Amino acid sequence: MEFIQQNWYWAALAAISGTLLAVQTLRGGGRGLSPAQATALINREDAVVIDVREAGEFASGHLLNARHIPLGELDKRIGELDKLKNKPVILSCQSGSRSASARSILQKAGFASVHNLEGGIAAWEQAGMPVSRKKK
Repeated sequence: MEFIQQNWYWAALAAISGTLLAVQTLRGGGRGLSPAQATALINREDAVVIDVREAGEFASGHLLNARHIPLGELDKRIGELDKLKNKPVILSCQSGSRSASARSILQKAGFASVHNLEGGIAAWEQAGMPVSRKKK
């Protein structure tokens, strides 16, 4: 107890840090995948990649074999994905924020294993991973 009284600022910093980590995990931040983790999930479990960016962004480069469904159309087109409800799904966008929103939509629709590509296509390219410019 004496240590905490003498080093209250370290204890406060630890408490704040722990709280922020817990909040992020509860919000779903714990389900974000790094590019390496996403690659492993694609290769080992045949995960499907869905890119939720707009058409121009998708055309500028996307993950290989990614399906393109813009976030604004996801609710209307979710029926196209029904057969994927029990497969791992990786969502990607430019930075990871739109795909996090898409993740919530798919989870509410009953998808069992939905993941967000942490950092989006920007992190993917920064990691030196390949991109495709082919339309799917």
